[in-house]
Amino acid sequence: MSRELILALNPRMQFTRIAVYRMNSPVFLKKINHKPEELTDFKCFCDQTKYRAKIIMDELKANDIYLEEIKIIIGRGGLLKPVKSGVYRVNEAMVKDLSNCEFGNDVVNLSGLLAYAISEQIDGADAFVADPVVVDELEDIARITGRPEFKKRSIFHALDQKTSARRYAQSVFKKYEDLNLIIAHLGGGISIGAHKKGRVVDSNQAYDGDGPFSPIRSGSLPMGEMIQMCFSGKYSQEELLKMQTGEGGLYAYFNTYSGFDVCKMRDAGDSKAKEVLSAMAYQVAKSIGSMYPVFGEEAVDAIIITGGMAKDETFVREIRMRVEKIASVTIYPGAEVLSALSDYGRMILRNETEILDY
Repeated sequence: MSRELILALNPRMQFTRIAVYRMNSPVFLKKINHKPEELTDFKCFCDQTKYRAKIIMDELKANDIYLEEIKIIIGRGGLLKPVKSGVYRVNEAMVKDLSNCEFGNDVVNLSGLLAYAISEQIDGADAFVADPVVVDELEDIARITGRPEFKKRSIFHALDQKTSARRYAQSVFKKYEDLNLIIAHLGGGISIGAHKKGRVVDSNQAYDGDGPFSPIRSGSLPMGEMIQMCFSGKYSQEELLKMQTGEGGLYAYFNTYSGFDVCKMRDAGDSKAKEVLSAMAYQVAKSIGSMYPVFGEEAVDAIIITGGMAKDETFVREIRMRVEKIASVTIYPGAEVLSALSDYGRMILRNETEILDY
C-alpha cells in the first residue's frame, strides 16, 4: 500500500482546521469547532494537545481515512527560537520548547505539538512544521530599538506571507527573489512584512505589542501608561499579558474573537463597530506605509493584502484607499494555510526540499 497521504493541521483559538491530501488532490477537509467551555479548563494552549489530538484522530477514523496511508503530518510551526525559512522535522527539542512555552504562549504552538502527538499514534508517519512564525531574515538595522536591553524579534505570519509572495510572483511571471513587496496578513493577529528580493528584511513584531491592533491583540500601546498599569497593583502579570495578546484589540471592545462578528455588527448599523474597525484599518495602512522607506531607492512592486479579514471588502477598501499611491494593491482573501502546508508535504515526499534540524 502506497503511503502518500498528507495530514495538514491549523489549530486556532476556538477551532482546528484539518485537511488530508493525496499529493495534489484534497481527500478530506474539516473545521472542528471547540466549545469555549471545553477549553476553559486548560491553563496553557499546550495543555490542549491530548484533547485536540483525540478529536482529530476520531474525525479521521469516522470519515474512513486510512491512517496507515498517512506519511506526512505537518503544521505551520509555533513560537520557537529564531530559524531560517524552510521545513523542520519536529524533534524532542522542539516539543520541549513548545510545551514549556519557552519563547511564548500562543495557540500556534499547538501545530507542532499536535503533529508530533498524532505521528506517535500512526506507525511510520513523520511530523514536520513549515515556515514557523519565527522565521528570521531581518536586516541588522531593523533589530535596534531605543533601549540596548531590547532587540526586535522576528515574529510574523511567515507561511502565509511567503506563500502569497510566491503566488503573486507566479501571476506576474517573475521570481519572488526578484521582487520588492509589502505584504499585510490580516488574521487574528496582523503582521506587515517588507519582502526585499525574497527575504523579509523588516516586519512589525505581531505577537505581543508592535504595529496595528487586531481581532485579539492590542498592538502598540502608550508605553508610559502601560508601565503605570503594570505597577498599579490591580492586575497580575498573566492578566496584563492577556490584555496584550489574546484579549486585546477587537476582543477588548466587543468580547468576541471573531473579526467577522464585528464586521456584521458594523453592517447592521453599529456605530461603535464602524469606528473601531476604521481605526484598525487606519493603523494597518500606517504600518504598510512605514515599510516603504525600507526599500530605499528601489521601487515597491506591489502591496499584497491577505488573511481572513481580507475577505471583508469594506475593511480592505479603507486600507487600499490610503496605500495604493505607494504601489498597486493585490488582494488574496483568506489564508491558504492548509494548501500551503500540503505543498510542503508534497515536496517532502518527492525529496524536493531540505529537511532542517531544530
